[in-house]
Amino acid sequence: MSRKGNCLDNACMESFFSHLKSECMYVHNFKTDEEVHHAVDRYIRFYNHKRFQSRLHNLSPVQYRAQAS
Repeated sequence: MSRKGNCLDNACMESFFSHLKSECMYVHNFKTDEEVHHAVDRYIRFYNHKRFQSRLHNLSPVQYRAQAS
Protein backbone atom coordinates (compact mmCIF):
# COMPACT_ATOMS: atom_id res chain seq x y z
CA MET A 1 0.00 0.00 0.00
CA SER A 2 2.95 2.35 0.08
CA ARG A 3 3.12 2.89 -3.67
CA LYS A 4 3.20 6.44 -4.93
CA GLY A 5 -0.25 7.95 -5.15
CA ASN A 6 -1.82 5.57 -2.64
CA CYS A 7 -2.65 7.74 0.36
CA LEU A 8 -4.73 5.19 2.27
CA ASP A 9 -1.82 3.84 4.28
CA ASN A 10 -0.98 7.15 5.96
CA ALA A 11 -4.43 8.74 6.15
CA CYS A 12 -4.61 8.35 9.95
CA MET A 13 -1.31 10.12 10.54
CA GLU A 14 -2.08 12.86 8.03
CA SER A 15 -5.36 13.47 9.83
CA PHE A 16 -3.58 13.64 13.19
CA PHE A 17 -0.93 16.07 11.88
CA SER A 18 -3.66 18.24 10.36
CA HIS A 19 -5.36 18.47 13.76
CA LEU A 20 -2.03 19.08 15.50
CA LYS A 21 -1.18 21.96 13.20
CA SER A 22 -4.59 23.62 13.27
CA GLU A 23 -5.29 23.15 17.00
CA CYS A 24 -1.79 23.66 18.40
CA MET A 25 0.91 24.93 16.07
CA TYR A 26 -0.96 27.73 14.32
CA VAL A 27 -2.40 29.01 17.62
CA HIS A 28 0.89 29.62 19.45
CA ASN A 29 4.07 31.52 18.68
CA PHE A 30 7.03 29.42 19.76
CA LYS A 31 10.41 30.94 20.54
CA THR A 32 12.47 27.79 21.16
CA ASP A 33 12.54 24.17 20.06
CA GLU A 34 11.91 23.15 23.65
CA GLU A 35 8.60 25.02 23.66
CA VAL A 36 7.57 23.15 20.51
CA HIS A 37 8.49 19.80 22.07
CA HIS A 38 6.47 20.54 25.20
CA ALA A 39 3.49 21.74 23.16
CA VAL A 40 3.52 18.58 21.02
CA ASP A 41 3.76 16.38 24.13
CA ARG A 42 0.84 18.21 25.73
CA TYR A 43 -1.22 17.97 22.54
CA ILE A 44 -0.61 14.23 22.16
CA ARG A 45 -1.70 13.71 25.78
CA PHE A 46 -4.77 15.90 25.17
CA TYR A 47 -5.59 14.12 21.89
CA ASN A 48 -5.43 10.67 23.46
CA HIS A 49 -7.06 11.34 26.83
CA LYS A 50 -9.45 14.30 26.56
CA ARG A 51 -10.31 15.16 22.95
CA PHE A 52 -13.54 13.36 22.10
CA GLN A 53 -14.06 12.13 18.55
CA SER A 54 -17.41 11.59 16.88
CA ARG A 55 -16.25 8.45 15.07
CA LEU A 56 -15.49 6.93 18.49
CA HIS A 57 -19.02 7.68 19.75
CA ASN A 58 -17.91 10.93 21.43
CA LEU A 59 -15.21 9.27 23.53
CA SER A 60 -11.48 9.91 23.67
CA PRO A 61 -9.28 7.20 22.12
CA VAL A 62 -8.22 5.97 25.58
CA GLN A 63 -11.83 5.79 26.78
CA TYR A 64 -12.86 3.97 23.61
CA ARG A 65 -10.10 1.37 23.97
CA ALA A 66 -10.97 0.87 27.65
CA GLN A 67 -14.54 0.10 26.67
CA ALA A 68 -13.39 -2.72 24.39
CA SER A 69 -11.58 -4.55 27.22
